[in-house]
Amino acid sequence: MTAAGRRPFWRSVDLLGPVAMFGLMIGVWYLVSLVLLDPKRRFLLPPPHAVVDVAFFDWYNLEQLLRALWLSTSVALTGLGISIVLGMALAVLMSQARWIERSVYPYAVVLQTIPTLAMVPLIGFWFHYGFVSRVIVCVLIALFPIISSTLFGLQSVDRGMLDLFTLHRVPRWVLLVKLQLPAALPATFSGFQVSAGLAVVGAVVGDFFFKQGDPGIGVLIDLYRARLMTEQLLGAVILASLLGVAVFVLFGYLSRLVTGAWYGSETR
Repeated sequence: MTAAGRRPFWRSVDLLGPVAMFGLMIGVWYLVSLVLLDPKRRFLLPPPHAVVDVAFFDWYNLEQLLRALWLSTSVALTGLGISIVLGMALAVLMSQARWIERSVYPYAVVLQTIPTLAMVPLIGFWFHYGFVSRVIVCVLIALFPIISSTLFGLQSVDRGMLDLFTLHRVPRWVLLVKLQLPAALPATFSGFQVSAGLAVVGAVVGDFFFKQGDPGIGVLIDLYRARLMTEQLLGAVILASLLGVAVFVLFGYLSRLVTGAWYGSETR
């Protein structure tokens, strides 16, 4: 069978696999909720239809969730945008001189290893407890993958191409724009995808501590937890997860759109 003949089969597998896994997870959820849990303790894990009915079909609850989701989305995207600009700038600087890399990279690693929860109170003291503090948490969480992946891509240029540019005495900025940055795009977008999910995590984590102003999705999660509103709590968790998946998929699409001209399309 030719590759063209196999392609529809693989496409059906790619579609049916996630659908089957989703059905399996829903089945396990129903099994635990309706069979394994005692009816008196079913509030700990309501069945899926109850979560959908209470969290998404009740307009009051849905409106709360959507408003909180919009705020968390704004925080996550703002923090991710700052992380992209700052992370790429630092990676480019480190790729141009070994002494800059040795001076800056250890502190980037330290920034990644510091527990974010330990920094949250200090961020609140210094920048108060509003939108800015939540964005800073997102940047702290999302910055390092962009730095490391972009730097790796910039330093992984084909040696033969690099020698060719050097032989023609190409200026450093031309070398960067014409060779290094295009070569680094796949690794850079991989870092964007990782940081996109981390930015959503940062937005939710920031909500748990910075509760002034309009509530984000993390504030609602904490509120529902305290009030044992399990259906609304699971609905908020589902929306936060969908936000992370949506941003991840968006950057995956942008990666294929931008790098496809250089690195080809999917084989299946």
